[in-house]
Amino acid sequence: MPPARKRPRSYDPAKTRAAVLAQFGHVRTAVGTLTPEQLAAPTRLGDWTVRELVAHIGVALLAVDRLLDEPEPAKQDARLTDWPAAIADTAHRLGADHPDLDAYLADAERRLTARLDAHPSGRLLPTSAGALPLTDYVVTRAVELVVHTDDLNAALPGLDVPYDRQALATCVRLLADALAAKAPGGSTEVRVPPFAVVQCVEGPRHTRGTPPNVVETDPLTWIRLAGGRLTWTDAVASAEVSASGERADLGPYLPLLG
Repeated sequence: MPPARKRPRSYDPAKTRAAVLAQFGHVRTAVGTLTPEQLAAPTRLGDWTVRELVAHIGVALLAVDRLLDEPEPAKQDARLTDWPAAIADTAHRLGADHPDLDAYLADAERRLTARLDAHPSGRLLPTSAGALPLTDYVVTRAVELVVHTDDLNAALPGLDVPYDRQALATCVRLLADALAAKAPGGSTEVRVPPFAVVQCVEGPRHTRGTPPNVVETDPLTWIRLAGGRLTWTDAVASAEVSASGERADLGPYLPLLG
C-alpha cells in the first residue's frame, strides 16, 4: 500500500480521458443488449427506472459540452474535492425525451471527444462546486460513470457491466480525498486497496507503526458508502468494512456525494 496522502493528488489528463471513454464504452455496450422490460425495471435511485438511469449517464458526459458553452470564469475558486458535495440531479425527464438510447449515448460520446480535442485542459468551467479546470472536471466524469455503472449492475443482476481499472481507481481516490477534506485530521487511516490510503478525523496524529484507528474496505464497497448506496452500520455489520479503534467510525462523515 502507498503511504497516506499529504498533498493534493494530481491526475494525468490523457489517462483520465481514456478511462472515461472506456467506462462509457462498457456502459454503451451493455445498454445495447437491454430489453424494453429491463429498461423499465426499477433502480435503487428512488423512482428512477433503468431507462432514466441510462439517460442520466449520458448527462454525465454532456455536462462537459454544456459547461464549455458557458463563459469561462476569471479564476479557479474551487478544489476538485469540493465537487462530491455539490453535484445535483438533472436527468429525470430525459428517459422519455430520448427513446433511442443508443443514439443518445453515441452523441454524448461524440460531443465529449470533440470538446476535449478543441479545448486546453486548463480551461475553466463554471461547475456546481465552483470554477474548476477542464482536466479536473473530467475526473468527476469518471466518478459519475463508475458510481452509476454500479447502480446499473445493482438494478439488473447478471448484467455485470465491467469497470475500467483506471476509472475505478480514479473514483476511489477522489472520494477518499473528499473524505479527508470533509474530516481533516490524522487520527484515522482509511485504506481502500489497491487504490487509496488517506488519513482523516481530528485527534492525535499517528506517525509510525500500526495506526490505532484503521478502516479498510474494497473499492466497490467504498464507492457505495461514499455515494449513499450503503450505510456505514450495514457495511460494518456485514463485515464489508473492517474498523478498529475508537475514532474509526466514519458514519458521521458519510455519504460524500451530494
